[in-house]
Amino acid sequence: MEKTFSALGDPTRLAVINLLRDRPHRAGELANALHMSAPALSRHLRVLRKSGLIADDEPDGDARVRLYRLQPAAFASMRDWLTEVEAFWGGQLEAFKAHAERDGAPTDGAA
Repeated sequence: MEKTFSALGDPTRLAVINLLRDRPHRAGELANALHMSAPALSRHLRVLRKSGLIADDEPDGDARVRLYRLQPAAFASMRDWLTEVEAFWGGQLEAFKAHAERDGAPTDGAA
């Protein structure tokens, strides 16, 4: 998860992910949309590939073109982790609420 969150912590890489949510894009399309040079974008794409968040394909076997797309498995792992964290904190908050309500209840019957 460290690589995933580190990759998403950069605003440019997060913008790439948001663009790829709609459809796969070529690197040039991403660079144009983000108003950056191809070499600068290439470094971000490398980080996203290494984190497993995106993959690249050669459409129609054309080695000159790279089409970038999201990797659903990486997002499923992130969703599973977030569900676990949410369940933990939900349980903690429920326990705190029960404790607060129990301690806040009058003990002598007075309101």
